[in-house]
Amino acid sequence: MLRRLYDWTMSLAGRPTAEIWLAVIAFVESSIFLVPADVLFLPMSLARPQRAWRYALVATVASVLGGIAGWMLGYYAFETIAKPILEFYGKLDAFDKLRQGVTYETVVLLLVTSGFAHLPPIKVVTILSGVANINLGLFIISAIIARGARFFFLAWLLRRYGEPIRHFIEKRLGIIVTAVAAVLILLYIAFHLLVH
Repeated sequence: MLRRLYDWTMSLAGRPTAEIWLAVIAFVESSIFLVPADVLFLPMSLARPQRAWRYALVATVASVLGGIAGWMLGYYAFETIAKPILEFYGKLDAFDKLRQGVTYETVVLLLVTSGFAHLPPIKVVTILSGVANINLGLFIISAIIARGARFFFLAWLLRRYGEPIRHFIEKRLGIIVTAVAAVLILLYIAFHLLVH
């Protein structure tokens, strides 16, 4: 099922309505969809490198709006809508573990790691933020920075290196970004240990 979903998403990149589909996929990825917007963003940016920045902006705005929808799902409709979605994707246990110690700082850290490396998936973080009643304004600012950094960084890579970077991104970006996220987490822990 996941492979068919991935192939379908990739097929959208060649359509005249690809930009609209990018916005739709980026929106639903942040609240309910399994396939990341990158699978549409990358081929679109390679096909039209002059539009890479525009696509990054579209993906960022739609992703943040989807994050707000995820926050609202968590805040207003966790039991009726969000919980069944998390159960469907097998993410409820991970969600419950995260939920136990949530603070705004934790959410920012999770937004950074999910924004860059999809760890945990962004939909888990957005729903969790609503359930934990994280201030919506602070959540939005954090989401803009985290999601924008990812899409604009990818746009910069694609504009600078073109097609050769695509295979590198598809195969190794998760590892690189996970390493960067791990460094950020370690710096965060070190900062807290020094302060306290």
